[in-house]
Amino acid sequence: MRKSGQARVLTAKQQQRLFQAIKQHRHPEKNTAIMQISFKLGLRAQEIALLQIKEVARLKASGTDFELLEVMSLPAAYTKGADAMGRSKTHYERQSISFTVDGFNKMIRQIEAMVKAGAEINPEDFYPPARQHKGKSRDLPMVDISLREALTDYLKLRIEKAEKLKPSSPLFISQKGGPYSPNTLQEHMALILRDWAGIEKASSHSGRRSLITNVIHKQKKSVKVAQKIAGHVNPSTTLIYEDPPEEVLEDALKNL
Repeated sequence: MRKSGQARVLTAKQQQRLFQAIKQHRHPEKNTAIMQISFKLGLRAQEIALLQIKEVARLKASGTDFELLEVMSLPAAYTKGADAMGRSKTHYERQSISFTVDGFNKMIRQIEAMVKAGAEINPEDFYPPARQHKGKSRDLPMVDISLREALTDYLKLRIEKAEKLKPSSPLFISQKGGPYSPNTLQEHMALILRDWAGIEKASSHSGRRSLITNVIHKQKKSVKVAQKIAGHVNPSTTLIYEDPPEEVLEDALKNL
């Protein structure tokens, strides 16, 4: 079952409305490229924020010309939960903890011994180690024409502004001139979707959900293909996207 509160999956008409709305606001080249990557490659906001020029283009020696790559190779360090280059630190807060029976019994004996010795008890000292998400790398073919046009237009604009690009330069830069933080880019993408395009309940995750839903429901591809695109470690995560998209539900309710 689809969890409540998930990002809205956009129909083809809503996506068209989105890109038309972007043209009416400032920085259309940059914002079009951001949303094209979201909707055509399914990247998370954090992954987009961490992208460097070398992930999408090969720069010429002068640094003032480029050639788009055929495949984006997304490093594992960019993916959900990772701390790539110290720019995307995630704050881990425990919601629950679990023990094996043997581990729980051992902990109780340790506490009993400490109490008898008059030692101070700190509950956090007995928490089991937290599982760290290592991320998953993935190669994504950049074959969509609209995606390639958006990236080309945006990179040309960067170069026209007398900027000599480096392979390690951030792909997207904020108005302050530096790379976006994941949180700032999340908010910016939500602003574009909700305020500019007027699409309720949409978020920075809408492009990702729309793409994977399309792959499963319209293209009828296997869950394995969708899992590879999404970069999910566990296929059960991808299975969440097997719920019928909103437009299917709308069609059913129209014909009662």
